[in-house]
Amino acid sequence: MIHAIESRPSVEPVIDLEQERQEILKRYRRLLRSAKPMLKDNDAKLIKKAFNTSAEAHKNMRRRSGEPYIYHPLAVAQIAVDEIGLGTTSIVAALLHDVVEDTDTTIDDIDRAFGPKVARIIDGLTKISGIFEYGTSQQAENFRKMLLTLSDDVRVILIKLADRLHNMRTLDSMPRDKQLKIAAETIYIYAPLAHRLGLYAIKSELEDLYLKHVEPEAYKDIARKLRETKIARDRFIGRFIEPIETDLTDTNIKFVIKGRPKSIYSIWTKLNKSKKPFEEIYDLFAVRIILNVPPEEEKAACWRAYSIVTDHYKPNPDRLKDWISTPRTNGYESLHTTVMSKSGQWVEVQIRTERMNEIAEKGYAAHWKYKGNDTQTGAGIEAWISQVRDMIESASNGDKKAAIEFVDDFRSNLYSEEVFVFTPKGDLKVLQRGSTALDFAFDIHTQIGARCMAAKVNNTLVPLSHVLQNGDQVEVITSNRQKPSEDWLRFVVTSKAKTKIKDLIKEENKRYVTDGRELVNKKLRVLRVEMSNEVINQLRAYFGSKTTDDFFYRVGKGHIDVSELKKFKADKEARENRANKLNTDALPDAKAFVKELKKIHGERADADMLLIGEDMDRIDYTLSKCCNPISGDDVFGFVTINDGIKIHRVTCPNAVELMSNHGNRIIKAKWTSQKELAFLSGLRITGTDRVGLVNDVTRIISNELHINMRSVTIDSKDGIFEGNIRLYVHDTAHLETLMRKLERVQGVFEVVRFDS
Repeated sequence: MIHAIESRPSVEPVIDLEQERQEILKRYRRLLRSAKPMLKDNDAKLIKKAFNTSAEAHKNMRRRSGEPYIYHPLAVAQIAVDEIGLGTTSIVAALLHDVVEDTDTTIDDIDRAFGPKVARIIDGLTKISGIFEYGTSQQAENFRKMLLTLSDDVRVILIKLADRLHNMRTLDSMPRDKQLKIAAETIYIYAPLAHRLGLYAIKSELEDLYLKHVEPEAYKDIARKLRETKIARDRFIGRFIEPIETDLTDTNIKFVIKGRPKSIYSIWTKLNKSKKPFEEIYDLFAVRIILNVPPEEEKAACWRAYSIVTDHYKPNPDRLKDWISTPRTNGYESLHTTVMSKSGQWVEVQIRTERMNEIAEKGYAAHWKYKGNDTQTGAGIEAWISQVRDMIESASNGDKKAAIEFVDDFRSNLYSEEVFVFTPKGDLKVLQRGSTALDFAFDIHTQIGARCMAAKVNNTLVPLSHVLQNGDQVEVITSNRQKPSEDWLRFVVTSKAKTKIKDLIKEENKRYVTDGRELVNKKLRVLRVEMSNEVINQLRAYFGSKTTDDFFYRVGKGHIDVSELKKFKADKEARENRANKLNTDALPDAKAFVKELKKIHGERADADMLLIGEDMDRIDYTLSKCCNPISGDDVFGFVTINDGIKIHRVTCPNAVELMSNHGNRIIKAKWTSQKELAFLSGLRITGTDRVGLVNDVTRIISNELHINMRSVTIDSKDGIFEGNIRLYVHDTAHLETLMRKLERVQGVFEVVRFDS
């Protein structure tokens, strides 16, 4: 028997519109209460106007959770006020941030109703809206737009962070694939940006929410263990701070001490790195001492509190961080120390004032509140934003690979620790930790970086790759002969240096292409060959280049000598005329040798050509010492009066004179690979002197390539060395392999072949 199953229609949830209206007004009034301390003149009316505009624009829209859409802009504005400390312009922009994207309202409409500042912020927010895939050119382009708005008005990014924080807080209503996409983007870009802008509370919450949705089991497990250990942790903190509270009370300084557990994400990261169980991770919390003192007494009060802490607990000298004397680039100021408790656990103690704490919590926005005071607040982050602007302007636009590299480089710098170094005049420079002398040079100016050949750190000469330490005094040594090298990209770490080096190399390569084209054009005119597309393509193929630009680049760089175009012309005409490559009728003095060669070689195609390596026992020839030809070089034979045939390189300094004045004594010659011979050649190496350099060079020559050296002379002056090495190689390929390996040695600027 088949039973009929009654299907019931799905019941739509009943929406109480009046209840929703009351909730919307309740949230709006809460926003006004939070903003009230900073409101002036007509600010309340402007916020009300923005609220009404947004409510009207979104009146028929609901979020995926089913809530009225207006809840979202109200929440973003609330975060902007309470958690970032932004003012009226930002509140208005936060309320209106989705209006242009989601409705028919235009930026011009916003401009007319709320003014150009609000319109510019909303325009910036609209440009960087939407989700974009990691590692794609679309993501890179959106990220560049975001940074452009950052350099124009930082409030765009601050409101975007508030928007992202609310989206992450309400991510449960989204489908799983969207959750993962938004969470990944948050951890990749928005959490690092919050860190760099000093919004540590928001950064920590974004990281925790990322973990909650991507690794829910790990998140729940750590949260549960933190709850279970809270009583024991509070008891430990109470015992730890008791003697500190007693002594601080005696100083009459107003203070607050609290224990703060580390974020779930940071504990998860530590567990993954250390591979230890939760129970064996001791630094799960930090103790924070917040002092209430006037600005002029801040520094002395913080060090006094530090002295009290270290009177009771032994500090770890390697873990003292003084960000009061030299604040971080995002304005963060605090004293950090790690001390040993009586129970044998390390405890991190942070000492700061209320002003410093507000900046640590609310980051960039808090700077403006204290800007009138004589503090260093904001100077570092203003310099960083200026750097961002420079980087964006110089970053390649349109090159997808370059755009993605730019994002990766920039993003890696957002979390970086700093190193504090000084110029010769004593000016402080704050760089990314791990920065080299070359990073320092590019931080001063692009042209100083481009011409940097060495540096003095604390009056000691060091190579460009030398990693700087806190307190180093750095002097850059430049030379007009120095040029950027791709090798530099191996050791620079700052985005600015990487971007500038890539741009300079591109420009240099373009110049070589242009120079090469001009050189080829001039030489072809001398040879009376028209520079047509067909001829250029033939040249490309003849010299084994992949593209015509590659061919011109090699000519411009000097890898192909334009004199070799004469050989190209001769070969081209020989193929076209199907004639012998060597016109013996025009060379009466060489005829006897050519006849002899034909007897030796019989009917072979190269019967009129001297084969170096095969004919030594039948034809009297020697290698010329003026240019030291080696196997693989383009060469020719010259019939001398008494010494038989001398083999010269086509690029020999004497070649032009011999060919033009004694053409009848020139004979064609080429190498054969039947015998492996050793040829004497010379290399000139220049670079920055350092300990172990000669050892590195000779190790490559002797150990790696098993090349015999005849002589080595090294001359060093003012930290720059020049070495001449005479050695035996098999052919040009062997020599070029050696030159490439030597060019990669740290400190070597240039490796060139010399003839005599």
